[in-house]
Amino acid sequence: MVPGVPLPPEIQLAQRLAGNEQVTRDRAVRKLRKYIVARTQRASGGFTPDELLKVWKGLFYCMWMQDKPLQQEELGRTISQLIHAFQTTEAQHLFLRAFWQTMIREWVGIDRLRLDKFYMLMRMVLSESLKAVKTQGWEERQIEQLLELLTTEILNPDSQAPNGVKSHFLEIFLEELTKVGAAELTADQNLQFIDPFCRIAAHTKDSLVLNKITRSILETIVEQAPLAIEDLMNELDAQSGEGEVSGDDAESSEGEQELQDTPPRKLPAGSVHRADPEAVKEQAWDDEENTGPVLQFDYEAVANRLFQLASRQSTPSQNRKRLYKVIQKLRDLAGGIFPENEISEKACKKLLEGRRERKKKKKRLPRLEPQNDKGSETEASSADPSPGIKRKRSGRMDEKAGRRGPPGKRRKPNARAKGAGVQQLKQKRKRALPSEK
Repeated sequence: MVPGVPLPPEIQLAQRLAGNEQVTRDRAVRKLRKYIVARTQRASGGFTPDELLKVWKGLFYCMWMQDKPLQQEELGRTISQLIHAFQTTEAQHLFLRAFWQTMIREWVGIDRLRLDKFYMLMRMVLSESLKAVKTQGWEERQIEQLLELLTTEILNPDSQAPNGVKSHFLEIFLEELTKVGAAELTADQNLQFIDPFCRIAAHTKDSLVLNKITRSILETIVEQAPLAIEDLMNELDAQSGEGEVSGDDAESSEGEQELQDTPPRKLPAGSVHRADPEAVKEQAWDDEENTGPVLQFDYEAVANRLFQLASRQSTPSQNRKRLYKVIQKLRDLAGGIFPENEISEKACKKLLEGRRERKKKKKRLPRLEPQNDKGSETEASSADPSPGIKRKRSGRMDEKAGRRGPPGKRRKPNARAKGAGVQQLKQKRKRALPSEK
């Protein structure tokens, strides 16, 4: 650089954004927003891709230098909302493209302690980009341009995007779309949003991308089907309820007048009105279950689109096999058959019980009990692989010693008395118990 020649504004702002002092960085972010608004308002003064890459490098290290979690969240929100400072859609897309290119370029240099803040930044930028489309009324052309930008920069094999960026993007896409547009988007619009991912899943050779699209997008749609139908029924009930309320205005007004005329019930002196704890608990559970609107899908249309893509000859066999499983689930949903989640829960419960049983066996190994040959044969013959029976036997307590006794042989009906050797063994154990106390 020639001495005395001032640096371009983008480089000056990038240097201040990456400064050591937080006051300098905060001031640079505010100046950057004003600079973006002023420059994009001009007819012939837009940003070039190289200029925006320099700006995003400064913003990247501005986030890099931020330490405290609350301030990281505030800074991430401020940075992601810079997209709304651009006055045209083309400028917004250039800004978004520069962001994803910067994340792909700098990803390998992010250490483990800083990953969370950049995961959060990716989520916030994706959310604000969807909000920018929302302000345009969810126009079809705007949706296509945004999806083309995202899939080209992140999921295209030529983009050189790291697996961490691909994986996180596919995990958060449907979540952020639900938060931004679940209350407004129709089933046809939602199909338009997931169509690029369906096309990628049909021809990709990247197993990570195939698994993430199948699990985080397609199977998530299947899992959320009961919630989506419940949300739709609630919406229909609310619409029908409005008509009923308009017809019962006279009765409601009379009820309100009766409530006003009725004197309030006085509580005894010194008493305090407390809420019912069970009612409070039920209200808390209701609040947890009320997760908000869910994306609506035409499951038959989604299944048909996936079948159209998966049945092509160019589709790899492993992709076709994976997609056919999802297609069957979607067609079941279209026919009113919901997936049963109890099977997986029971299998998981059995697995956990089996692990606990194995741990108990390991703990019993060091314990040694006095026994003779006949007694050892008797106990060995009483072994039963059923975990339920083992839990019942281990639950018997020796009343005198106050501890669990060793498992014994179950006596069968009409069986003869035990031999003398076993009885002598019992007498020896009884005599040994007071000394153990």
